[in-house]
Amino acid sequence: MASHAKGPVWSDTAKVPTYSPLTADVTADVCIVGAGIAGLTTAYLLTQVGKSVVVLEDGGIGSGQTGATTAHLVNALDDRFFDLERLHGGRGSRLAAESHTAAIDRVESIVARERIACDFTRLDGYLFCAPEHDEAFLDRELEAVHRAGLHNVAKVGRAPIDFDTGPCLRFPNQGQFHPLKYLAGLAEAIERAGGRIFTGTHAKQIQGGARACVGTPGGTVRAGSVVVATNTPVNDLVVVHTKQAPYMTYVIGAPVPRHSVTTALYWDTGDPYHYIRLVTSIDAEHDLLIVGGEDHKSGQADDIPERHPRLERWARERFPMMGEVTHKWGGQVMEPVDGLAFIGHNPLDSDNVYTVTGDSGNGMTHGTIAGMLLTDQILGRHNPWESLYDPGRVTLRASGAFAKENVNVAAQYADWVTKGDVDSVDDIPKDSGAVIRRGASKLAVYRDATGGLHERSAVCPHLGCIVAWNPAEKTWDCPCHGSRFDKFGEVTNGPANVGLVRS
Repeated sequence: MASHAKGPVWSDTAKVPTYSPLTADVTADVCIVGAGIAGLTTAYLLTQVGKSVVVLEDGGIGSGQTGATTAHLVNALDDRFFDLERLHGGRGSRLAAESHTAAIDRVESIVARERIACDFTRLDGYLFCAPEHDEAFLDRELEAVHRAGLHNVAKVGRAPIDFDTGPCLRFPNQGQFHPLKYLAGLAEAIERAGGRIFTGTHAKQIQGGARACVGTPGGTVRAGSVVVATNTPVNDLVVVHTKQAPYMTYVIGAPVPRHSVTTALYWDTGDPYHYIRLVTSIDAEHDLLIVGGEDHKSGQADDIPERHPRLERWARERFPMMGEVTHKWGGQVMEPVDGLAFIGHNPLDSDNVYTVTGDSGNGMTHGTIAGMLLTDQILGRHNPWESLYDPGRVTLRASGAFAKENVNVAAQYADWVTKGDVDSVDDIPKDSGAVIRRGASKLAVYRDATGGLHERSAVCPHLGCIVAWNPAEKTWDCPCHGSRFDKFGEVTNGPANVGLVRS
């Protein structure tokens, strides 16, 4: 793997607008925390019906998980439809298919209406078998897909690529786009409609009720409703987090000769599965092949440095024309125990506080669904998807997965009494990190490129798990509920809403 490989390809090829931090108290009909696809889609749709909206973002537009997506827009969901049917019944499966189809359509209509140049295109998607599955697995999924209403899905002899996938399911009319260019277009449309966006603004307090407000270091937003669209809620201590689990996923990008790979979306049925797409015409002679996979529970893998190389080996076996890897990155997926996102009223909170989380590997469509559903809820309009995505739902048929994930979380607290990763800070290489024990405490220690040490408590401020060093991303990842911190200990992903405590 080339050591100079860059991060997400999107940040190389998009000019994302910048905004100032909030520096005064303001009021709005709705305050939205988070400027990824869920937050900006919600803001856009609300401004289109005349609502005054304020968007707050800790980083920049798309600086969270939307900037790390591979941007598949699909109704071919990561969780098999026969599982969704088992968990949510026939009606639930049909509503899932309907809502994700509607999300692709809504992205397409917004792109056309706002004339957003984001490389949106319709294309086919192909689901093929991993070695552990056979054609009967595809037949079972095809029957469930048809029962869900996706009657145009068909089984074909192979996918239109050079390696023999064997039989696969063809999902027509899927989509792909450039996620940051799309967000840039949404942001500009929000501003044109009177919405206000503040970046570099940390929401340190979120409170609902008659005087709903979001407190930041520079001012307070008072609003009729609050939407928390931060990938995973930063205002919820326990309830939703017990119903989903964080997984890291990894991606590589490498040039291939133009037209050597048919433009389509490709997925295998493995667990973890592989996912493939193409960015066309990166120069006169090449397209860019993007391949993802090698997922693991966040903070719970000892072989992280091997994930990108294994992904590259898998890809080269199937695409030998690949050039040198130019991009590699990772992202975090929130996996609900029952396969579908949590969108709606935040459980055990005021009626005017809403949340969206649980992207389940389909963040671009789940985020768009969130914008559509939350807009209807805030406006008091009926939406047939409301109960399916209700964050307070209890899916009895997912009780086994629920118990398994929470036993896994409980087991992570044993890290309090184990040794550190190394015995001494002297054992930590430059530009690397490790957890060390110092007396009764555990410290997250990063040694920078000059040899300087940066020490923080290794205790996640959310619910007290011990974080783990991710050498691929150079982050501190919490193995319990997915909080992530940069190498210096500053929070980059909830549910923690503050950084690791200085030691």
